[in-house]
Amino acid sequence: MDPTKLRSYSWFNGKEYYNFSRRANIRALGISRQAFHGKPVVGICNSFSELNNCNAHLRIVADAVKRGVWAAGGFPLEFPVISLGEQYMKPTTMLFRNLMAMDVEESVRANPVDGVVMLCGCDKTTPAMLMGAASANVPALIFTGGPSLSGNYKGKTIGQGTDGRKIFDLFRTGKVSPEELEEIEGCMVRSSGHCTVMGTASTMAVIAEALGMSLPGSAAIPAPDSRRLALAEMAGRRMVEMIEEGLTPSRVMTKEAFENAIAVDMAIGGSTNAVVHLLAIAGRTPHKLVLQDFDDISRRTPFLVNVRPSGEHMMEDFFYAGGVPAVMRELLPNLHGDALTVNGKTIAENVADAPNHNHDVIRLASNPIYAEGGTVILRGNLSPNGAVFKQTAASPHLCSHTGPAFVFESYQEMHDSIDSMDLPIDANTVLVMKGGGPHGAPGFPEWGHIPMPKVLLEQGVSDCVRISDARMSGTSFGTVVLHVSPESGIGGPLAIVQTGDLITLDVATRCLHLHLTDEEIAARLSTWKPAPPHYTRGYGKLFLDHVTQAHLGCDFDFLQAE
Repeated sequence: MDPTKLRSYSWFNGKEYYNFSRRANIRALGISRQAFHGKPVVGICNSFSELNNCNAHLRIVADAVKRGVWAAGGFPLEFPVISLGEQYMKPTTMLFRNLMAMDVEESVRANPVDGVVMLCGCDKTTPAMLMGAASANVPALIFTGGPSLSGNYKGKTIGQGTDGRKIFDLFRTGKVSPEELEEIEGCMVRSSGHCTVMGTASTMAVIAEALGMSLPGSAAIPAPDSRRLALAEMAGRRMVEMIEEGLTPSRVMTKEAFENAIAVDMAIGGSTNAVVHLLAIAGRTPHKLVLQDFDDISRRTPFLVNVRPSGEHMMEDFFYAGGVPAVMRELLPNLHGDALTVNGKTIAENVADAPNHNHDVIRLASNPIYAEGGTVILRGNLSPNGAVFKQTAASPHLCSHTGPAFVFESYQEMHDSIDSMDLPIDANTVLVMKGGGPHGAPGFPEWGHIPMPKVLLEQGVSDCVRISDARMSGTSFGTVVLHVSPESGIGGPLAIVQTGDLITLDVATRCLHLHLTDEEIAARLSTWKPAPPHYTRGYGKLFLDHVTQAHLGCDFDFLQAE
C-alpha cells in the first residue's frame, strides 16, 4: 500500500510543526514509530457505555478488532462516540439519534483515519452509525454487538420486551405476584447484548448486513459467543483491505442495496422503526426512499422468519438456523444479487450456498408464514402522508375494523387513566393517542404501544386497534397503527379527532379513514392551536427547528444529501 495515498498521510507527514507534534503524541501512547509510521490508520468507533447494556461488552469486541487490524498491517485507534441506551434515556433516544449521527460523521471527518470499524448494537446506535458513515464516506464497516442470551423462567424461554410486556400485563391484573415479577427480572436479560427478539436492535443489525455494510453472517451471533469475537478480528483485517481498495459506503449503499434491505426487513417481520431509520439513512445518500417503496416491496416479499414478536423463536435460534444469509438465499430471485458488500463480494456470491438448518425458524420461500411482508403503509384522510402498520404482529380479526374512537389528548392522560375501570370502552373501541410525534412528544418516542386497558384485560380482551403518531418498540405486538403523518403536534388531522368519531382500519386496502367530511376536518383544524414549544434553547431547539416528519425519516433537514 502506497502510504502517500492514505487519508491519514497528511496528518503525520510534511514539513509543518504539527506533523512532528502529531507523531510525538502518538508516541505518547507508548507506541514505537515503526508500529504506526506509513501504515493505514483504522478508527474503531465505539459506542460502549455502562449506561447501555446492549453495548456494554463492546470494549472486548474492540480488542478483537484491534487484533485483526494489527495482523493485517494496519494501525488501530479506538475512539468513543455518544451511546444511546433505550432503557434509560429520557424523553427518548430518538431525540438524540441525529446527534449521534453528527458525532460519528464529524469524529470520522475531523480525525486521521483511513477507514472505520463502527461498533454498535442498541436500537439507535446502528442507524446513527450508518447515517454518519454515509455522510462521511470514508471506508466503513458496521459491526454490531449481537443479541443477549435468551431468558428462561421455569423452563420457558422468555425475551425482554415481547414476553416482558405480556408478563407485566399479568402482573397488572394480579396473575403474577410481586415475588414472581422480581424473580423474572433477574432471569429475563442474561447477558450484555441487544434484545433477544426481532426488535429494533436485531432488525437494524440484520438491515446493516442486508445493505452490505456488515460482514456476511454477523448480525445474529449471540453477544457472548466466541464466534462474534473471531468475526470482529476478521472485520479488523478486512478494513485494512477495504482501505487499499478504496471501498467507501457510497459504493455499497446504492439504490439496489436499499431495496434489498427493505425486502429482507419484510421477510424477517422487522421492527416498524426500520422504516423511519432506512428513510433517514437513504436520505444521507443520493438514493432517497419514499414510504411507497416499503409497501411496494412488502406486497411482493414473503414473510419467512418465525421469531418473536411475529413468531415463536428467538434470535439465538435464528442464528443457529442460518441467519441473514439463509434468508437472503431464499429471497435471492427477488433481490439485486449483484449489489456489492463490504467483503468485496456481491450479495449473490455471499449467499449462494448459505445453509438453512431449521425450516421452522426460517421458512422456505415456497412455504412462507405469510404471503406478504411484515410492515405495510396505510393512507387516508387521517394520515395523508402515510402511517406504518406491522401486520404480522397484529390480530387478524382486527385488520378490517370500524369502531368509535376514544381519544387520549396526551401520553400523560393515557398513562394516568389506562388502568381505570371506568373507561367507557369495549372491544370495538379504537384507542387514539395524540402528541407522540417528533414535535409533539417531543422526539418521536416509543409510546405507540398503548397498554391494553385494564378494563378490557379483565374482560378477556387481549387486543384492540390503537392509533398514534408515536413509534413503538420493535419488541411490541398488537393491532397498532404508528407514525401517523403529519403528526398532531403540527396540526395533522390526528389533532382534531374526538371521542366518538368513527375510524376504519382496512389493511388489505391500506386504508386509514376518519369518518368525517373534508369540510368538517377543515373546520376543526381552523380552530386548532399548537402547544408552546418544548424547547427554546440548546439541542432541543435545534431538533424542533430542523427535524423532518416521520414519512421523511425524522433526520435534520440540513443533514440530508442534496
